[in-house]
Amino acid sequence: MPRIVIIAGETSGDQLGAGLIEAAKKQNPDIQFEGVAGPRMVAAGCKAWFSADRLAVMGLVEVLKHLRDILAARREVLDRILSDPPDLVIGIDAPDFNLPVEKKLRAAGIPTIHYVCPSVWAWREGRVKNIRAAADHVLCLLPFEPEFLARHNVSGEFVGHPLADEIPVPLVQSECRQRLGLSGGPVLAVLPGSRMGEVEKLGAVFAETAARLAERIDGLQFVAAFANDRTRALFETHWAEHGPSTELHCFDDVREVMGASDAALLASGTVSLEAMLVGCPMVVAYKVAPLSYWIARLLKLMKIEHFSLPNLLAGKALVRELIQGEANPAELSGAVFSLLDAQDKNQSLKNEFAQLQGVLRQSASEKSAAAVRRFTEEA
Repeated sequence: MPRIVIIAGETSGDQLGAGLIEAAKKQNPDIQFEGVAGPRMVAAGCKAWFSADRLAVMGLVEVLKHLRDILAARREVLDRILSDPPDLVIGIDAPDFNLPVEKKLRAAGIPTIHYVCPSVWAWREGRVKNIRAAADHVLCLLPFEPEFLARHNVSGEFVGHPLADEIPVPLVQSECRQRLGLSGGPVLAVLPGSRMGEVEKLGAVFAETAARLAERIDGLQFVAAFANDRTRALFETHWAEHGPSTELHCFDDVREVMGASDAALLASGTVSLEAMLVGCPMVVAYKVAPLSYWIARLLKLMKIEHFSLPNLLAGKALVRELIQGEANPAELSGAVFSLLDAQDKNQSLKNEFAQLQGVLRQSASEKSAAAVRRFTEEA
């Protein structure tokens, strides 16, 4: 029976891995998965060596703080795989961790797939040579990525995005509000990120932004959802110190929260794609450590004009993006206020969201599982 090691980092990798595992087990019930996994992957049938949260570190400088543990995790993963080689290794995203691991494993004759093309087309383009050395095949979430990889002699295929399959149509706002028990009036989703580092950087800023908006909009309700209890507790501390006196309503389902909202203030990442699929207008913020940002600017590592997924897919500025110093309460509150104050004008934006959803809806987990099956049958 095929035995596969799968290595995921953070919440989005856990979601992708769970979908792949479930689809692969439908195609072959005997297939076995083990490795670095989040709770959804474990529930889908993956035996976890340790939690994917251990790899959830962002930024150039931030990684240095956790470098010892990251290197220890890498050694542990390599030792386990090399001592008992599986039929295939799948690295899900987390390229700074996974690509060096995959490179050593591939050199040892173990087949490798990398799931989620690293954004080499966006910044640090030189990393494409690392992908070529590390991955036998790349599963791409965005339609323009295989062509880019092919120009650099890297095998890849567009599988679409599982979230587009999971959210087949935009959610109905009135139904979401009813399920969440929200009253009438404007609702804003406040989503400062799934990582502790994101909440540390954006938590106070988002809370103060909410306070400014509460002063301008009567009856504004604030809703939120969090990846875990730690991020929720941290943000609630920021809310108590910097936020409005208005209650922050916290729920478990981020999609219901966005579906119930007139707009969302959120950290850049997969959640911006979910907001697009749900049909929720948004303002996207991105912050890293000042030194990380300074290094990226100095070395001209950024290659693209936009950083949020809706804008990258559209190839234009569909949603407002605010990065680093621009992501401050004054700028953010002004951008969010414009969305909340122009609900009748947001329908054209939602129509564009729906068109992009159609591009991404490709039965991604099934396509990814089919690629896995090809590789295990050829092994």
